[in-house]
Amino acid sequence: MTTEALIAVVDDDPHTRETVADYLALHDFEVVALDGGAALRAEMEGRIPDLVVLDLHMPGENGLSVLRWLKEVRGGVPVIMLTSTASPIDRVVGLELGADDYLAKPAELRELVARVRSVLRRVAAPPPPATAHPSVPPTAPVTSPAAETVAFGDRVLDLASRRLIDRSTGVETVLHASEFLLIKAFLDHPNRVLSRERLLDLANARDPEAFDRAIDVRITRIRRKIEPDPSEPTFIRTVRGAGYIYVPGRGGGERP
Repeated sequence: MTTEALIAVVDDDPHTRETVADYLALHDFEVVALDGGAALRAEMEGRIPDLVVLDLHMPGENGLSVLRWLKEVRGGVPVIMLTSTASPIDRVVGLELGADDYLAKPAELRELVARVRSVLRRVAAPPPPATAHPSVPPTAPVTSPAAETVAFGDRVLDLASRRLIDRSTGVETVLHASEFLLIKAFLDHPNRVLSRERLLDLANARDPEAFDRAIDVRITRIRRKIEPDPSEPTFIRTVRGAGYIYVPGRGGGERP
């Protein structure tokens, strides 16, 4: 029987580490069990896991530091946080650093498997096809089928490679899969107010226990990457009491 994906389980507690690893292996995943960030770094010198199940609170280097490294240095690796504390602060900080999902200990192992598969599907899912929007005002950019880039001020998003590049410096800003899918949802629905529920559906970002306003955290991360001034967003604007609206404008948010 072939394995579904390579999962790295990173936890300093031997019992938890082996229990989670054994259960994932029973469900046809290839699993490597590691006791901390140093072991994960060494493992990734040879091969990159498809997903990391990461304990947040570990002695020495904690999980948030490991998560930051995974998302800044290895931006394509999805991460599910697994921790004994259910603090909303932990969840928010983890999501701001790019975590793809969160599960509190003691975890229901069947739910963990479901979330692993959900995140892997979300990451692997191709972006939805562009659709025509006859109701878009004339000021909105006209999109041609061949358009492959979108400009946000000095930054350009290549839709094919999902790379966000600063035109003036050539520096790439890491764009996580969940962030790209959310941006794509906005691009496909310009000048339309989208509720948080609708955005979760459009970006395929829903999970079984998404805590309240989790979408706001993702929007904040995106604004930091595409807005000239994240404190005064011009592309992705908040509509109080309704959700968000993507407004393409002169000099940005347009498909050349």
